[in-house]
Amino acid sequence: MYSISELSELYHQKKLSPIEITQYCLQEIEELNPTLNAFITVTADEALKQAADAEKEIMSGQWRGALHGVPIALKDLVDTAGIKTTAGSAVFQNRVPTEDAQLVRQLKKAGAVLVGKTNMHEFAIGATSHISFFGPVRNPWNSEYVAGGSSGGSAVAVATGMCCAAIGSDTGGSNRVPPACCGVVGLKPTHGLISTMGVVPMSKSFDHIGPICRSVEDTAIMLNALVDEDLAHVAGSLKDYTKFLSKKINSRVAILSNTEFEDESKDAFEAVKQLFQSWGWQMIERDLPLVPVSGIDLRNTEIQAVHKPLVENYRALYNPVTLARMENTMDLKKNVDSVSYIHNVDKMNEDRLKISAELFRDCDVLISTTTSAPVTLDEANAQGPVAMSLRNTLPFNYYGLPAISIPCGFTKNGLPLGLQIVGPRWGEEIVLAVAHYYEQQTKWHLQHPR
Repeated sequence: MYSISELSELYHQKKLSPIEITQYCLQEIEELNPTLNAFITVTADEALKQAADAEKEIMSGQWRGALHGVPIALKDLVDTAGIKTTAGSAVFQNRVPTEDAQLVRQLKKAGAVLVGKTNMHEFAIGATSHISFFGPVRNPWNSEYVAGGSSGGSAVAVATGMCCAAIGSDTGGSNRVPPACCGVVGLKPTHGLISTMGVVPMSKSFDHIGPICRSVEDTAIMLNALVDEDLAHVAGSLKDYTKFLSKKINSRVAILSNTEFEDESKDAFEAVKQLFQSWGWQMIERDLPLVPVSGIDLRNTEIQAVHKPLVENYRALYNPVTLARMENTMDLKKNVDSVSYIHNVDKMNEDRLKISAELFRDCDVLISTTTSAPVTLDEANAQGPVAMSLRNTLPFNYYGLPAISIPCGFTKNGLPLGLQIVGPRWGEEIVLAVAHYYEQQTKWHLQHPR
C-alpha cells in the first residue's frame, strides 16, 4: 500500500488514479474481511463514486490537498448520513444517522474517499474488540489473537491495506492499543483538538478522536484535515503538522518508571531507551500520574448518562459482558449526583493545566510501552474486556495530553509491540517529530502482515 504522500504525487503525475486505488482497497476488503472481520459496513458504490469525482477534480486542476482521492475508513461510532452507524452493538444495529459527524464533513471537504465503517468493541467499552454484535475483530498477524480495542477494526484495516488511513476513538487507549497490537501508528491528540460532534459517546470528558495510519507522516497529514477549525484558536493558529517532521531533534525524554511491563514488551522498551541514549538525548525518570478517584467517578457518571436510558429500553440487546461491566464496575445502577459531577469536571480541568506544566517542566516528551503483548481470543474471553491493559494509556485521557503509539518491535510469536510517546498540552508537533525521528531510525513501521 502506498503512503498518503506517495499517492498524492502519483495522482499528480497521472501514474495512478483514485479509482484504481479505491478498487484495490475494496478488493482487499473482499478478500480479507471474512477472516479478520475489520468492517461492519462496506460502502463500495459510494466510494467508487467519490473516487470518480476526485479523479475528475484532480485531472481538471481542482486539487483539494493531500487526502484528495485517498481511501479512508471510519470507526463505526462516527455518524455518516444515510449509512448505518452501530457502535458495534445490537442496540444500534439498524441506526442510520441523518447527518455526518463534523469530522466526516471535514474529510469530505478534503476530498477523501470513504470505503466503509470498521468493527469495534461494543460501545467502545473494552480493550480487545472481541465483543461486538458483528463478531470479534482478529489480529492480522495471527487471527487467533485480538486486534486490541476498541478501535480494532480501524487498526486492522490500515495494517492490511484495506484503506490508507482510518479514524478511531480513544477513551482509555483505544486509538493506541489497537495500533500497538497491529503494527501501525495511532494518535490521540490533545482533548478538544478534533471535534467529537456526531460521534457516539462513551465519556465526553475522556473521549478523543484520532487517526490510525501506517506512518507518522501520514498521521500528520490526517491531523491537518481533522483539526477542528472552531477550536483551533485554543491551540494557536492552524498548523501544518507535516512541517514539524523535518525539525532537528535533540529531545529531553522522561521515562515513565512506574508503568506496566511484561517480559517481551520490557525487552523492546529497553532497546528503545538504549537507542535514545545512543543519540545523546537527555534521559530522566518520572512517575506516571495515575487517574484520581474523582476522575474515574466522572467517567462512570458520563457513561451512566449515555447508557442508563438505553439499558432501560434495550437491556436484552446488550452483550451480557458489556452490560455486566457497566452495571458492576461502572456503577450503572448508582444515582448520579450532579453537584459531585460538576465538582469532578472542575477538578479535571484544573488537573489538566497543572499536570501538563509539572510533567514537562524539564523534559519534552514522556515514553513508555503502549500496552502488553496481544492476547489470544480465548484469553480475552476468559479475562474479559480489559484483557489488554490500559494502565499506561488511560491517564492521558484524563489529563487530555497528546499521545502516539508507534511500532517498536515484535514478540517471539511475531506479534507487534508499541512505543507510546506523550507530549504537553497542545504539543502535537513535538510528539510527531520525536515519533517520526524514531520511526526513520528503526523502520519497524515498514513491516506489515501482508
